[in-house]
Amino acid sequence: MTRPLRIQYQNAWYHVMNRGRRGESIYHDAQDYQQFMDLLRETNAMWNIKIGAYCLMNNHYHLLLQTPQANLDRCMRHVNGLYTQRFNRRHHVDGQLFRGRYKAILIDVDSYLLEVVRYIHRNPMRAGIVKYPQNYRWSSYREYIQEAAGGQYLNRNFILEMLDHDRERQIKAFIDFMKQEDSEEIQSFYAKKNMSSFLGTDKFVEKIKTLYFGIKKHREIPQARNLEPTIKDIKQIVNRVYKVKPDSMLKLQRGFNNEPRDVAIYLVRNHTGKKLEEIGKEFNIDKYSTVSSIIVKIRDQKKVEGTLAKKISQIEGIINGQRQT
Repeated sequence: MTRPLRIQYQNAWYHVMNRGRRGESIYHDAQDYQQFMDLLRETNAMWNIKIGAYCLMNNHYHLLLQTPQANLDRCMRHVNGLYTQRFNRRHHVDGQLFRGRYKAILIDVDSYLLEVVRYIHRNPMRAGIVKYPQNYRWSSYREYIQEAAGGQYLNRNFILEMLDHDRERQIKAFIDFMKQEDSEEIQSFYAKKNMSSFLGTDKFVEKIKTLYFGIKKHREIPQARNLEPTIKDIKQIVNRVYKVKPDSMLKLQRGFNNEPRDVAIYLVRNHTGKKLEEIGKEFNIDKYSTVSSIIVKIRDQKKVEGTLAKKISQIEGIINGQRQT
């Protein structure tokens, strides 16, 4: 059975949710919660995804995300896949952590975005965990009510400006709005066992269906995969930018720093979501742990080496340009 089509377009807003397999915990302690938070920041920086709100509960999470580059599937494969790997490694377990593919609700910004922000932040209250949202540690509520801007990864300004254009009144307006109960319409929507993939007016839903449902007949080729670069594409671009021959990608020699190969591996992982074993085969590497080490190495070097970061940015610009053509 093919998966339902995921509607993706530039600057779309989604309420994204996922639960632990069989309702099991996906966070065992504060370090797990923090690890997930770090991964959100990493995803924000790597994929240019904007985080409007979040709430991490014991056995599930809620995220409000905006996708300037229409790349929700790519980002969520990164979040769910990497968190599962890190969780399993830390707790010495293996196998599936989440119950399946994440749920993403496309939101009509003008009519429902603020209500979704409130619904997400009030989750701990509805669950009886806290009396007030500011008492819950693992949500974005506290960052919203800080006088100073929240973390760079949190796109709170857009939300606050919807409440009040005057900066001095925005936080009070936010707090007052959060004190209100969720509307009956919102409560009814989220109470349904099979929630709709759209939260919007009839006009919004009809517009989305008109624009995007025409490609349903091509479901055998998922939309995100149509736009996804191949390993061959990335190799060719890296070879061109570094001005090296294709065979150099397969060169393995102790003590030899093969930066073009390592950068290609890093980009393949980030832009295709291929498994470590698959990537290893493409680059003549037997151990998936070696592939993982290369990815971590390039990610860390990129943060401190301006020349490397600039070169990776150049390559990603070419990759993204090809995806849009």
